[in-house]
Amino acid sequence: MQDVAAQVVTPRFRSLAEGEVIEKNPGDLVTVADREAEHLITEALLADDPDVLVVGEEATEFDPALLTRLAGAEHAFVVDPIDGTKNFVHGRDDHAVMIAELRSGQTVRAWIWQPEHERAYVAERGSGLWLDGRRVHRDTPSPDPADWRLLTSNPAERGERDGLTFGDTAWCCGVDYPRLATGGSDALLYGRPKPWDHAPGSLFLAETGGVVRHLDGTDYVPGELGPRPARLVAAASPQIWERVAEAARAGLVRA
Repeated sequence: MQDVAAQVVTPRFRSLAEGEVIEKNPGDLVTVADREAEHLITEALLADDPDVLVVGEEATEFDPALLTRLAGAEHAFVVDPIDGTKNFVHGRDDHAVMIAELRSGQTVRAWIWQPEHERAYVAERGSGLWLDGRRVHRDTPSPDPADWRLLTSNPAERGERDGLTFGDTAWCCGVDYPRLATGGSDALLYGRPKPWDHAPGSLFLAETGGVVRHLDGTDYVPGELGPRPARLVAAASPQIWERVAEAARAGLVRA
């Protein structure tokens, strides 16, 4: 990941040429760096195991059937070559390269590399979360909602509602989830639960005492494609999850 970022991502940071940014959908950007990075990462993963399923964000744009194969795959990787592409395009440091390894739909290992922050996060199920080779131990969150730092991916939801105050996310799961897992925030309210966005961070939280669940209370499973509420709540503790999810279900936070 670090080699690929150094080769094709960082050299284009704040140096994208005309024609190197494409709008897939209104407001949804992709760059040549995204596509080149995903190609190189996928190539490396398949060289190690030609039979593994690799589901990349950009490859799925061209072959949506990749997502349907993910649920039944015995062994798979999901790849987000540049998470926070909009930040990357606009010259903001908050972007990341993310990979998660899945076994039968469950995340077992995950990696996030933040090139501009120069931070490397690694998690393995049952073995904890590590930052630059040091084990992460998150402090117990405050029981007082007034002390919680709550973030939402929907700018219209920012502000105070029923004793809960929501700020803006970093617009990058590869930054938001590590901050949550290490104590920089207490809960995240997200939409669009794509596996390349949430598989790494969900394992980070599982290894530091947090939870990632749909609004119906079911745990987020990256390989599961069944009908679920569109919103996800990621929280530093089950107690914080309950309070934030309750507000979302009651309409205090827009669904």
